[in-house]
Amino acid sequence: MKKWLVIIINVLLIAVTLIWFNINPHLRVLILDPPENENVLFWSTKQRDAGFRLIEQLDILPKRTIKASEDTSQFKIGNSLDFEKEALDQLMKSQRLASLIVLHNGKLVLEEYGLDFSAEGKWTSFSVAKSFTSTLIGAAIKDGYINSLSDSVSLYIPDMQGSNYDNVTIEQLLTMTSGIKWDEDYSDPNSDVSKFNFHTPDEGIDATASYMRSLPRAAEPGKVWLYSTGETNLIGLLISQATNQTLSDYLSEKVWSKIGMEQDASWVLGKTGHEISGCCIQATTRDFARFGQFILNGAIVDGESIVPDGWFEKATTTQFKTSNPKLGYGFQWWTSPDGSFQGRGIFGQGIFIDPTRKLVIAVNGNWEKASSRELTEQRLQLYKLIQDLVDDN
Repeated sequence: MKKWLVIIINVLLIAVTLIWFNINPHLRVLILDPPENENVLFWSTKQRDAGFRLIEQLDILPKRTIKASEDTSQFKIGNSLDFEKEALDQLMKSQRLASLIVLHNGKLVLEEYGLDFSAEGKWTSFSVAKSFTSTLIGAAIKDGYINSLSDSVSLYIPDMQGSNYDNVTIEQLLTMTSGIKWDEDYSDPNSDVSKFNFHTPDEGIDATASYMRSLPRAAEPGKVWLYSTGETNLIGLLISQATNQTLSDYLSEKVWSKIGMEQDASWVLGKTGHEISGCCIQATTRDFARFGQFILNGAIVDGESIVPDGWFEKATTTQFKTSNPKLGYGFQWWTSPDGSFQGRGIFGQGIFIDPTRKLVIAVNGNWEKASSRELTEQRLQLYKLIQDLVDDN
């Protein structure tokens, strides 16, 4: 009997060992070192390295699928950028890049991966999602769901009636100039950006509306620029209520199922089931690049733009100055004096578009901290380096 017990124990140990070593190695990281805080802003770098690629695969956050079509648009291959391998490897390590894709004239000229990431994997976007949300506002206007950017926010979100948003227009949300007080400090657990996703909503009220309608006024609407992820979440709620569709379904209908995306994507949901539209689309880097090319081409589907005439001329040019003298702000796009514009996400996510050079750069990563002036400058230098290489190509 003792002999059989030893055999059974050894078999179980072997089975457990085999299962353990066949588990995704990034999942093992989170099993061995689980985050103490539910808020990803306060995870360690190692935990984020694992977690940013696993949101799509695990039920650690609720999310909704953004459906792609069955027909993938394959990249044409262009002349490779003249990057020395050693210099490129050093750049990938120094900026902690998981992926870097460059399209020039619609052709793939650079594709590189780091942090043990791959072309098939999906990475989370953080605030790059804001630029997707902005484009859906344009689509909702073109489709007739929204009358005008001059309309009041509370006209489309009844739960905001009686709040300080009664006198805020949709355009002021898009340009981050509502004048409503908001704290976007990623290092402070008591800031608005740290707390709003964990807020217990008032009964029967959407979680975003419940949090945002209680905020005080700090300035007159349309006068002061203040970055606020909460307000992009309001934009997403507004789109959903105007179109009577989920944001994921509307993005699939207008874009994801139309332009040859290679995989379904997903969008993280808030407590009451609406997409957190200021954050967190999970997609392959190739599909982020395809979205950038779609925007560069004027958001054309079946020969017609999904947004109104002149939309991008305003959306992607500076409407207000920001706290960074090198960057302005349009409609949820960061703008530059040379005519380029970009979607930016904390910890190093980005889609950069340069219409003059017909250049698109999609990049994902995991910086050691959420954001800083120094990290932003390094990213701008990366984009400038690639612009110069394209000029020389």
